[in-house]
Amino acid sequence: MERTDQERGGMNSSPVIDLSKAPGERAAWDQPTWKVYLWAICELLFVTNSWQISSALRISVLRAFGARIGEGVIFRPRTRVKFPWKLHVGDRSWIGEGVWFHNQDDVHVGHDVVISQETFVTAGSHAHRRDMALITRPVHIEDGAWVTSRCVVLGGARIGRNCVITPLSVVDGRAVPADEIWGGNPLAYVADRVLEGGRRP
Repeated sequence: MERTDQERGGMNSSPVIDLSKAPGERAAWDQPTWKVYLWAICELLFVTNSWQISSALRISVLRAFGARIGEGVIFRPRTRVKFPWKLHVGDRSWIGEGVWFHNQDDVHVGHDVVISQETFVTAGSHAHRRDMALITRPVHIEDGAWVTSRCVVLGGARIGRNCVITPLSVVDGRAVPADEIWGGNPLAYVADRVLEGGRRP
């Protein structure tokens, strides 16, 4: 049985934001309605669809909707892209199965980057102290970085060149230094990234 406010120790006196008055999600669309809806259909058929196994076809469809994707990129099945016209991926990068780019703002992925399975990259949040209006900040994942499986990368994050983010980590809106390994929630330094031969990348 659900407890009442009084049983929880509250008096039901604190104000609550009326979500019916919150600025809408369309604030981030910046494209015609027909294009956003058409993309939703194409995403379902060609990008998110686990039966569609061709990385080349997936990339072709993303490019047709404005994504800037370099050469030699691998884009696995079950991926999601909110707005392809706000996605930038450099050459030879790998996008793992189930990665979700919830990119209400630009997401920049450098060359030779790995983003592993089920990682969630979001460029949006809400003004939770005011009116729950959408707030967006771009995300930058620099060349040679590896964001491992099931991480969350939040708006404003800048993951440095050759950085590694360990599994299940949350990267808040901060700059993570190059050539280092970081992980956890809250995010913390783990070690330098050292290649075979004892050198940093």
